[in-house]
Amino acid sequence: MRNSTLRPLTPPDWLVRSLKPQPATTPWAAVARAAIATSLPLAVGTAAGHPEYGALASMGALSGVIGDTADAYRMRILNIAVPQLFGALGVTLGSLVFGHGWTAVAAVTLVALVSGMMSTIGAVASVSGLLLLLNSVIGAGLPLPGQWWLAPALMTGGGLLVLALALLAWPLRSGVPERAAVAATYRSAAALLEAAGPGDGTAARHEAYDRARADVTAALNKAYDLVLARRTRDHGRSPDLVRLIAELNAVTPVVEAAPTAHRYGERLPPELPAALRALADAVGRGERPGDPAYTDIGLPEEPALPYGPAARAVHHALRHAADTLADPDPLTVVHAEDRLGRPAALRVRARRATRNVILSGASWRYGLRLALCIGIAQALVSLVDVPRSYWVALTITFVLKPDFGSVFSRAVLRALGTVAGLVVAAAVLSAVERGWWDVPVVLALAALIPALTPRGYGYQTAAITPVILLLSDVLNHQGFGLVLPRLVDSLMGCAIALVAGYLLWPESWHTRIGDRLADAVSDTARYVECAFGPESEQAPAARARMRRRLYRDLSDIRTEFQRALTEPPPTGARAAAWWPLVVAVERIVDATTAARVRVRHGARQPGSVEVSEVSRQLRELAGGLREVEVLVPVPVEFTGTDEGVLGPLRQEVTAARAVASPGGQLS
Repeated sequence: MRNSTLRPLTPPDWLVRSLKPQPATTPWAAVARAAIATSLPLAVGTAAGHPEYGALASMGALSGVIGDTADAYRMRILNIAVPQLFGALGVTLGSLVFGHGWTAVAAVTLVALVSGMMSTIGAVASVSGLLLLLNSVIGAGLPLPGQWWLAPALMTGGGLLVLALALLAWPLRSGVPERAAVAATYRSAAALLEAAGPGDGTAARHEAYDRARADVTAALNKAYDLVLARRTRDHGRSPDLVRLIAELNAVTPVVEAAPTAHRYGERLPPELPAALRALADAVGRGERPGDPAYTDIGLPEEPALPYGPAARAVHHALRHAADTLADPDPLTVVHAEDRLGRPAALRVRARRATRNVILSGASWRYGLRLALCIGIAQALVSLVDVPRSYWVALTITFVLKPDFGSVFSRAVLRALGTVAGLVVAAAVLSAVERGWWDVPVVLALAALIPALTPRGYGYQTAAITPVILLLSDVLNHQGFGLVLPRLVDSLMGCAIALVAGYLLWPESWHTRIGDRLADAVSDTARYVECAFGPESEQAPAARARMRRRLYRDLSDIRTEFQRALTEPPPTGARAAAWWPLVVAVERIVDATTAARVRVRHGARQPGSVEVSEVSRQLRELAGGLREVEVLVPVPVEFTGTDEGVLGPLRQEVTAARAVASPGGQLS
């Protein structure tokens, strides 16, 4: 009886989710760049009789490898070159205060504050802030060879070597990443069409459709980011970019028509997704079908019975997309917001980013969290004799990076990844002779970094740790003696980050999903008003942009959920409880879009009373979500019947409020 009550020892769910490798393809080009860029400077330095100089350049290349995440070539210039400049500034500042005791502590702490605030701006600023702090910590904690300018020059040169290798194929493949992203959007939309329709079972159909819709949102976000980012940096009008923007805008009606088929369980002709994939192939090759385009992609005539209005809506949307590809001048279908002047847009973004950093409470809070942890680490190693103490602050910097995920899980994964990496480093340091053998070893280990990084943070840490240790050994010649101190330093850094950067800040261990979700629900209410208001027929572009922003926000909320789910209870449990409501809000947006498509294809326009009632219910739901953390007592008070075009939308709103009410999923 006693043994029957014993439960098997299993790791907690949040740890299992954190350790589970993410599905990803191996970026072979990035693997080759990492191997060459990291080992080549070390080989040149060894051949010249100064391996320590080569190690510094290899460290700079390693930072370039970490920032080598963009697909478009112009974005790679920003993602790699700009952070290198901040990295050079950081190592210079750190070198100037090396050995100056509390002055060094104060200087590095101030750099941490600036770095943390920078990291809240965006992806490029985040990597720049990371390198600014990392290199300042290295410069303040490690005696660097040569004159004060040599280390910044070598490390910057190593990072620019990664950039040079990344740009080798630019003349031959200019525009290919953008075209590939647009083509991937078309293919994900084709998968969405296949997921729509009656399906075999209700639950399975909804889950498959939700996954396909999330994939479409991610593909659209990536494609718009790549294409518009490139357009802001091109001088003059680029016909190719105008066409790509037009093709992206043209797929929006297809994405809008899919919810109609899914909502009403209508079967779609298999020729429709096949035709969309044919369009994707044409976009990927940079070709245009002939005129009329829809005959060249296998698009049949308008579906007749037994197919319903959803099939006709998808057919019309596909014909529009095909005609856009065949149009010799698609400028007329580019949204007005995509034709904004580039210099003006850049100036507006720069001013907005600066204002947000200076005035944002979240920016200051994160900067202070990071500065507090770095200050504690620097003060601790100044008071306690810790050899090569810079590793403590390096650990904190990586753990507290804001866009890497949950602080708690990062600290745990950092510790586990460091242990795994140290096992590899210990084997190499004990078995491989220093000198020329370092070059092939670094080449092989550096190639693992881009291969393992997409799998998860712990895997990235396990890949980076032995490379950094080997390069550090070239500088200080401690050999196997590096291993145990680095383990102790990493554990100290993780402990400081957990206590001073996590536990002391309640906002970091309470889920913040409620406010963001409430904002999305409020935006959904405005979307309903825009879709069925008195001027709905005159604002299709505004409606499309609003819907796109909504799904982007919901996609960000999904990402926040993934981070929260890796937290230990109660945060992870609260995030899991909120999940059904996120899905419900996405389905409300889908139902709104489906109703709008039905009105466009002949259904009766809903009255203002019906629209205002749905909007009111959504705003009440948003208010309830902001008032309390989990339980939201918001009973439904719809009047009339659900027989009109807004009937399915009313049902989804009712379901969402039931989830958030006492006795629902959140209670």
